[in-house]
Amino acid sequence: MAAKEKEKEKAAEEISFETAMERLEDIVGKLESGDVPLETAIELFQEGMKLSQLCGSKLEQVERKIEVLIESENGLQRKPFAPANEDKGD
Repeated sequence: MAAKEKEKEKAAEEISFETAMERLEDIVGKLESGDVPLETAIELFQEGMKLSQLCGSKLEQVERKIEVLIESENGLQRKPFAPANEDKGD
């Protein structure tokens, strides 16, 4: 892997979720417009896939940190967050 690509990957890991989403939206807009050459479109698509994976990873990290407060007869209790639509592999 070229040094330039390694630098891009390291920079991608350091960007915030919001910045990654903004860049991803920009890439989607360019690809949807159809006004980019094929080589550029392929590069944008690859960058978009990396950003998508980065955002997904960051969201998973946040989900693991979130706790839900549940009201019970004994007062409030903490419970780990579990998304309602989580795929259980069934």
